[in-house]
Amino acid sequence: MASPLFDELDLGPHTLPHRAAMAPLTRNRAAEGNVPTELNAAYYRQRASAALIVSEATQVAPKGQGYPRTPGIHSDEQVEGWKKVTDAVHEAGGRIFLQLWHVGRISHPLYHDGETPVAPSPIAPDGQVLTPDLEMVPFETPRALGTEEVPEVVEQYRTGAKNARRAGFDGVEIHAANGYLIDQFLRSRTNERTDRYGGSLNNRLRFLREVMAAVTDEWESGRVGVRLSPLSPFNDMEDATPAETFRAAASTADDFELSYVHLVEPAEPKPPVAGDGETAAVFSGIREAFDGALVANGNYDTETATDAIERGYAQLVAFGRAFLANPDLPRRLKEGLPINVPDEDTFYNGDEHGYTDYPTWEELQNGTAFDTLDSLAELEARG
Repeated sequence: MASPLFDELDLGPHTLPHRAAMAPLTRNRAAEGNVPTELNAAYYRQRASAALIVSEATQVAPKGQGYPRTPGIHSDEQVEGWKKVTDAVHEAGGRIFLQLWHVGRISHPLYHDGETPVAPSPIAPDGQVLTPDLEMVPFETPRALGTEEVPEVVEQYRTGAKNARRAGFDGVEIHAANGYLIDQFLRSRTNERTDRYGGSLNNRLRFLREVMAAVTDEWESGRVGVRLSPLSPFNDMEDATPAETFRAAASTADDFELSYVHLVEPAEPKPPVAGDGETAAVFSGIREAFDGALVANGNYDTETATDAIERGYAQLVAFGRAFLANPDLPRRLKEGLPINVPDEDTFYNGDEHGYTDYPTWEELQNGTAFDTLDSLAELEARG
């Protein structure tokens, strides 16, 4: 029986040829000035058979950076660099959204000429940060944004969205996940403010709401999505009432009629609404609160992706590591072909090796040697 993973889908103004999207994957390969290059264009072109590509996280302002060689969308040079990428993807028949990003406290003064990173509250995350010199050092306590400064950061998202249009993207995704700035405002662990951006859930939602308003001023809502990570502890995150918080966040996305909500999910169960307890309650609440498309993401294979779509839980499923190593992933999933094994040593801070040199299935048939596994399920079982 054919899987609905390979059915067409209308997403805003786009008709997607199937439902296997490419998740955002930070690869740390931008050039000086955090400018995308021809190498980045080649990488995305190779993966243009994805139903939709969501670009790697892209900082909307210099203060939004917290990792080396991550691209920006706040300078003319960066816009011109991204044009190479969007042109390449479109020439190959693909569609690509830009992910708008600000890391907030997940940074270091070395990225900002000695200035302290900003956040909703002066709470340092546990752990270490990778500096521009590729050294791991402890996080420092961030500076809380003043009430009057928060709208200025909202405008940085607006500018990023406007620049994404100039660069030729098909839409944008607001990065409100994984412990970065919007997530820091949203969750109770990292937001101890007492002004209009903190305290009540309605106030903690305000920053997200204002960013959505700014971005949808620049783009029609059918070309805008948002990414959320309700139960992820990544970057030292937690929320006291995740079911309530993220149902409200999804409802906010619904108010703005966004095209999709993209979820970072726990490894098990797949889909998370198939389980019991807090996980099922959180993700079921999101599904109930949002009428648009839901993009499921996290350790899916063809079977579990099919189940998520058949249940009506998700309309798209985003694949990360598998797309990293398999530029022709949709074909491999549809035809049940073996899967390239990703080289974890080359995920970050490298060159074309482990980036644009993964072979397609055709290249493997023509004699290219590479380590493969029988299925995506086998790859995901490795974790």
